[in-house]
Amino acid sequence: MVYDQQGFYDELVKHRFIVPTSVKGGYGRGAAFEDIVERFNALVSRAAKDDGAETFMFPPIVPRSLIERVGYMDNFPHLSGSINSFFGTDQEALGLSAKVRAGERWEDTLAPTEVMLTPAACYPVYPMFSGLLPGKGRLVTVLGWVYRHEPSDEPTRLQAFRMREFIRVGATDQVVEWRNAWLDRGLALLRSLGLPVVSDVASDPFFGRAGKMMAASQRDQRLKFEILVPVISEEKPTAICSFNWHQDHFSSTFGIRDAEGAVASTACLGFGLERVTLALIKHHGFEVAEWPASVRELLWP
Repeated sequence: MVYDQQGFYDELVKHRFIVPTSVKGGYGRGAAFEDIVERFNALVSRAAKDDGAETFMFPPIVPRSLIERVGYMDNFPHLSGSINSFFGTDQEALGLSAKVRAGERWEDTLAPTEVMLTPAACYPVYPMFSGLLPGKGRLVTVLGWVYRHEPSDEPTRLQAFRMREFIRVGATDQVVEWRNAWLDRGLALLRSLGLPVVSDVASDPFFGRAGKMMAASQRDQRLKFEILVPVISEEKPTAICSFNWHQDHFSSTFGIRDAEGAVASTACLGFGLERVTLALIKHHGFEVAEWPASVRELLWP
């Protein structure tokens, strides 16, 4: 198989899977692309139907206070997306309009609102768990849009994308057992779709020199795993699913305790819906009707 980033992008455009825009990592999605996204998400739902997860939906924004509280701006300021708006007078609005018409920079006339773009689909969930958990803990699933400021020409690296996530909270042994079991389940699910996936220990893209030490510690403690598949490069495969054990980071922040009253533990797993779709197209071709029968039977039962 040939790996050619520009060639892959051009074919995606040619077959109307994606629609170019002027924003790097901000392309549109065509009907065939969206159909694959929806079919894969439905497959995940069928695979997890007996787990008893509670389903929630959140908007693609979170309170600025939540972002501050979880320490996101300490660790990932380079990925953040603040929502700003205009709070000025009529006269100041005229000045803003004049700057826009003149082609001048006008961002300094805006000020931060109380919300930011959601950087992780699981973030709105953790405040729901505050207090004492039931004996078996809780399990929640969400599908949400995520924003990270990573402008790139690479088709798999988007600034806005969707994650199907499952969030487990409970005693440490419950959470770790769930995370490890889903790592095996995730590999099996993706392999059933004909994807040559592997798993590996990973780390988050922490910012700066201190971030390098945090990433090393995260790897050493095996807190994060990813499922990888070649899409753009065989040497640097693309992460299409991730598994994170947060230990007590969110539990301490939001006062979450297990049934015994101890500080609880949390973990999440997330399937990157756009990346899974791109991986399927890469490995099975641009003509979806010609994909292997075994794959089509799973996605279009």
